[in-house]
Amino acid sequence: MIDRISYDDEGGTLWVSFRQTGKYLYEDVPAAIFEAFCQASSAGTFFNGRVRHHFRCRRDPERRPFGPDA
Repeated sequence: MIDRISYDDEGGTLWVSFRQTGKYLYEDVPAAIFEAFCQASSAGTFFNGRVRHHFRCRRDPERRPFGPDA
């Protein structure tokens, strides 16, 4: 489900890249959450329990649309 994560210390932004749906930005995420995410035994379980629906989220503005209507 999750392909890659990265974090911007200055802005507190967590980037989560999903295999199927692309990259999403989660705002105002504490560094401790990112560090725990990196150490989690299951990225998907951690994401669903500690990130999803806990922080403001938006799609990556640089994400290119694809598909038949793009």
